Amino acid sequence: MHAQTLKQEALESIQRLPDNADIDDRLHVLDKLRKSRAAIEQGQVISHDDLKHEINQW
Repeated sequence: MHAQTLKQEALESIQRLPDNADIDDRLHVLDKLRKSRAAIEQGQVISHDDLKHEINQW
């Protein structure tokens, strides 16, 4: 799998937003990407199976 840069991820996410999305929506997407990347780098992740288990507990 090809690892994308944060910039590439941000651009793709912004392109998927509706044309009427305001700047706050776009900044929110960028902030979430930045925080997600930082969490991954710090090892703050869970496995797919663990996530499914958590969801089933809701």
